[in-house]
Amino acid sequence: MDPEQTSNASQITGSNIDNLYGVIDRDNVHGLNLTVPEDAKEIIKPWDERESTEKFADSNVDDQLIIHVPFAQNVRIKSVLLKLGRGDTTPRRLRVYTNHANIVDFSEVDDVQPSLNISLLEGETGVTEYPLRIAAFSSINSLSLFFSDSVGEESTRIYYIGFKGETGILRKEGSNKLEIPAANAADASLTDRLQEKGTAEQPTAK
Repeated sequence: MDPEQTSNASQITGSNIDNLYGVIDRDNVHGLNLTVPEDAKEIIKPWDERESTEKFADSNVDDQLIIHVPFAQNVRIKSVLLKLGRGDTTPRRLRVYTNHANIVDFSEVDDVQPSLNISLLEGETGVTEYPLRIAAFSSINSLSLFFSDSVGEESTRIYYIGFKGETGILRKEGSNKLEIPAANAADASLTDRLQEKGTAEQPTAK
């Protein structure tokens, strides 16, 4: 399947119940072509700071920058949340690379197939949610996000990067099947609870 897609983004509202901030290995977040390298982790913010413009990351010599985000455990990612620079500093393209032990370098981006290629929205002032294809992001331990093609073609600014999804993904030994236990009953959807109940009531074949 062609990973390139037209954005189906939307302004986000609601709670942070499925926000993945708590499982991001923030100390090891880093970037390439940033004016201040340490700013890579500054744009990984808690949910209640997502609209803040106090901290941001700017690209350095041109409008391309890469942010590498490792997770403390495997996660299933449903969407990426972005608050981007305004005007000329708004990037218009995002390529997402999954499960690379190290950051995807600029020398690799044209040779490595991204898991997703997103056309970003222009003119948005708040945090915008970009849904992902869950099948391609069902067991993720790291992401490299390559922003490019800013409106002004000189500099890119990012205020916030966040993710929504599910944690607690475990792999059974000898099986590729994934288990995703809910953090608690309130976090599980009705469908999940019905499936769990149905599974518990089925006899086990000997």
